[in-house]
Amino acid sequence: MRALPQSLLGTLISEIFGRLLLTGLPSAPATSVASPSQCHAICAIINVPLADPHFRESHLKLLNQSIPPKTVSADRLKALVLDWAGTTVDFGSVAPARTMERLFRVRHIAISDQEARRDMGLPKKEHIRGILSLPRIREAWSQVHGAPPAAADVDAMYGEFIPLQLSCLSEYSAVIPGVPEAVERFRARGLRIGSTTGYTREMVDQLLGLSAKQGYSPECSLTPGEAGSGRPYPFMMFECAVRLQIYPMAAIAKAGDTPADILEGLTAGSWAIGIAGTGNRIGLSREEFLRLPPEERESRLAAARVELEQAGAHFVVDSVAELDPVLDDIDAILAQPRPVEAGHVR
Repeated sequence: MRALPQSLLGTLISEIFGRLLLTGLPSAPATSVASPSQCHAICAIINVPLADPHFRESHLKLLNQSIPPKTVSADRLKALVLDWAGTTVDFGSVAPARTMERLFRVRHIAISDQEARRDMGLPKKEHIRGILSLPRIREAWSQVHGAPPAAADVDAMYGEFIPLQLSCLSEYSAVIPGVPEAVERFRARGLRIGSTTGYTREMVDQLLGLSAKQGYSPECSLTPGEAGSGRPYPFMMFECAVRLQIYPMAAIAKAGDTPADILEGLTAGSWAIGIAGTGNRIGLSREEFLRLPPEERESRLAAARVELEQAGAHFVVDSVAELDPVLDDIDAILAQPRPVEAGHVR
């Protein structure tokens, strides 16, 4: 016979005390808590074993029905966290893709643009590891180097990636049109502006200097190394919240152009907004993209929108400059009356 779970035992004891008079047991009001001896006696009478032989005097029950993440709610957005390449700078996220292609070319492995972009948004060491894990790349690597890629190869390539990326970052550092003006509008509505990335601190510092000259400066910037881990984990978002002194996480929105950006926002318990029209899935500079036939442009945009929607984005727009109505919608959703929770933050 299966043991009686404690969650059901309390209810059963209450029913027994309230409705039955059991021979040999002291009477007790239905609202009282049974002692361990009473619990064992009742279970013996009804021939059901007690699930926990160490049944405690204090009967456990859920006291607060507002379970996380509903313990604290927000009624408006307070911060927006933006990605870098493909979202605020470097239309088409060209710099990291070109650098990955160069990095593998040095090792006599040709990778496609699609292979270079598959893991975009992750910390760059994980990006390299992801490319090396692809079956075609592993086979090509084995043919060239005589063995499959190993952890030491990841470490060595990451060390080579950093100077390669730094050498070309300024070439692809143009702030995407409309971003500075949009960020000023966001600040005017009371939002703090943060940023996260898959880049290293040295790379981000270079971008911060270059983008400031073009009118865009987030209030804080986080890299994977500073938060202990990168996307899709939420730790850079949590550290942004600390530095901006914003909570709860539902009062923060994350916007970016890759599925990794979306997962970062979702795992943090924040709003996740996809930027489809300027990022990784577009895969071209702005000038190259505008030279495409209209049907090809629309095809790339449609694919980018679907990818971000499937990643779980709450909203998808084509650029940071188009975020205003999304922010309005989120504020409207947060402002809707909700059942009283344990806490409410204005």
